[in-house]
Amino acid sequence: MKFGWINLFGAIIVLLIIIPNIIYALRKKNETEAPDVPQYLTVCEQTGRYGCIILMWLPLMVWEFGFKSNEEFVIYLFLNGILIIIYYLYWAGYFKQKTLKKGLVLAIIPTTIFLVSALLLRHWLLAFFALLFGFAHIRITCLTHQNHQA
Repeated sequence: MKFGWINLFGAIIVLLIIIPNIIYALRKKNETEAPDVPQYLTVCEQTGRYGCIILMWLPLMVWEFGFKSNEEFVIYLFLNGILIIIYYLYWAGYFKQKTLKKGLVLAIIPTTIFLVSALLLRHWLLAFFALLFGFAHIRITCLTHQNHQA
């Protein structure tokens, strides 16, 4: 199964990941306490995040944008669907009570979604950005929760 210039499924997945983040940001807008995060981590996280957001739906640096078989497409939809459901369940819990465990799950799931997508699409630039995002996002999550407990 091949895509043209845009992977509509990837775009929908990205939107589904972004929605709870926007809600959280709107709820958190009155909080002034910023975690002490090294600048390089913020740059890595944002570079990885935006790289993944763009590459999930746009086939930059890929010769063929698609799956080798219909079975891979089904695996892509199934795994990402399950991960998004779990993601939303953890967001519901995180809105009620912020814990490091929930925060880590919320950092790991999008990274996993980006990596699964990259591997199944054989989109190695997306895999690079997913690893960059995951490294920084998980580390920032740990620092943020460490600072709130101190």
